[in-house]
Amino acid sequence: MPSYDLKLTGGTVHLPGGPVHASICVSDGRIERIGGDGDAGETIDCTGLDILPGVIDTQVHFREPGLEHKEDLESGSRSAVLGGVTAVFEMPNTKPNTDSAEAIEDKLTRARDRMWCDHAFYVGATAANAAHLKELERLRGTCGVKIFMGASTGDLLVAEDGELARVLASGHRRVAIHAEDEARMNERAHLRRKGDPSSHPEWRDDESAMLATTRILRLAREARRRIHVLHVTTPAELELLGRNKDIASCEVTPQHLTLAAEEAYPALGTLAQMNPPVRSAAHREGLWYWLGQGVPDVIGSDHAPHTREEKAAEYPASPSGMPGVQTLLPLLLDHVANGRLTLERLIDLTSAGAQRLFGIVGKGRIVCGYDADFTIVDRKRRWTIDEGWVASRAGWSPFTGRTLTGKPIGTIIRGRRVMWNDELIDQATGRPIRFEATEFG
Repeated sequence: MPSYDLKLTGGTVHLPGGPVHASICVSDGRIERIGGDGDAGETIDCTGLDILPGVIDTQVHFREPGLEHKEDLESGSRSAVLGGVTAVFEMPNTKPNTDSAEAIEDKLTRARDRMWCDHAFYVGATAANAAHLKELERLRGTCGVKIFMGASTGDLLVAEDGELARVLASGHRRVAIHAEDEARMNERAHLRRKGDPSSHPEWRDDESAMLATTRILRLAREARRRIHVLHVTTPAELELLGRNKDIASCEVTPQHLTLAAEEAYPALGTLAQMNPPVRSAAHREGLWYWLGQGVPDVIGSDHAPHTREEKAAEYPASPSGMPGVQTLLPLLLDHVANGRLTLERLIDLTSAGAQRLFGIVGKGRIVCGYDADFTIVDRKRRWTIDEGWVASRAGWSPFTGRTLTGKPIGTIIRGRRVMWNDELIDQATGRPIRFEATEFG
């Protein structure tokens, strides 16, 4: 009888071909057998639970270095694993920016023995580093290049067509895009009403998003470069992106699928403020329509925490962004429970889709030979989010007090149980994610 390091028994295992009732056997951090027998150093009884591929959040801002009072790599990744997330892509708008080989290496060093989940870091595109991006995107631990067309400051703003073309011409990997048109937003800044965050989507309107998305699609075709449009908020953009799937993938967030301006701004004020904005209930329903049409490829949290004190500033002095990595999966499980999403589609949007788009090695599916990354959930658990559960250094969530059906019970990364029943286990042992583009060229 073979001997394994870990065996999961009794659960419903979600394989690429569908759910099965089978054990999973793990050795040396990888899936060795599905449905196998034998002894194991540790056996976990998952009776009544669903075993999903490890959830991958492809958009988080963990604020380190330079903004650690809001979040850092340790606290952000702790929040991730408590929410069932096994791996994250972290964004470059830190202080200093993550826009050089030295900055990437610094983040990898900071992450070692401090990040609870596996991780990769985006390189921020700038006018200054455009010519070097083809080398930077190939560095170990990088998930690709990120362009801010709007909503950024300093060197990470790349707003003009000429600069965007230079960035797209340098390299081959899929480029992540924040698509809001800087010029239009500057023209509309007078529409912001002091003390009224509900004016946020009037300032950053549908057209500012659509203009940027249309422009980047045109430039991407000219450069023959694949792009990934982040946090799409308008149905019109998704319709357009659906006609350009050969060159463009896209993301939606749980916040935009769950919140609506009519309720969110009166109830939450600046806590509902993010970029692109939370829009109307009609927009939210339009996002669900196009999700049903298969257009969005992934769901990312856009976890972007700020302190309560910062968010308490009077709009528009208040910063945009909210915590989200810990609530990504619970919100989606609740949407599954309410019939808006199938579990199979959730899995594709949170694990297999990321593996497919970004060429992740050994993650995103439960198959023999892949990393033993599992997110174990109780689909029937009814519970209420409270601030004591929120691990982000920000200490708050726009979803506090919301009652949900479905909860992450366990987070297993490379065969190591990291979280079980809201308790962290062992120690932080996250590693850099491996990619085809950086491993094999």
